[in-house]
Amino acid sequence: MALMAGYVQHGQTTTLEHVAAVAYLSLALVRTLGIRCDERALVRGALLHDYYLYDWHDHNTAPDAWHGFTHPRHALRNAEADFPDLTPLERDIIAHHMFPLVPSPPRHVESLVVSLVDKACSTVEVFAQRPWATTSEGGAAC
Repeated sequence: MALMAGYVQHGQTTTLEHVAAVAYLSLALVRTLGIRCDERALVRGALLHDYYLYDWHDHNTAPDAWHGFTHPRHALRNAEADFPDLTPLERDIIAHHMFPLVPSPPRHVESLVVSLVDKACSTVEVFAQRPWATTSEGGAAC
């Protein structure tokens, strides 16, 4: 997972910062709203949902030019290789987090939560500079 710190996700946010924010805020959301779910799978799926391990901004090294559509497949393949104990629920979270851009909808509440929180975090990251950094580094958005 440390490799994700070397890739920029949105704006100045690294992929590692992004997935950590998605995991934290997904867990906070289900606990705040009292949504009963598999919290372990929720967090693991959120941490691995963007485990594609390449710089999608560099079209010379990215596996294809369709990152938004294909990265869930790349992330799932990498996660399955590095974490062979992935559950079917964790696989679903990773595979379906880009709905509706990828037309296959989430099948579980955990997958839906990660998909929605991912979009919220991505939006903040595009418009805020270093949103998940500590206040000494640029302020925290949440």
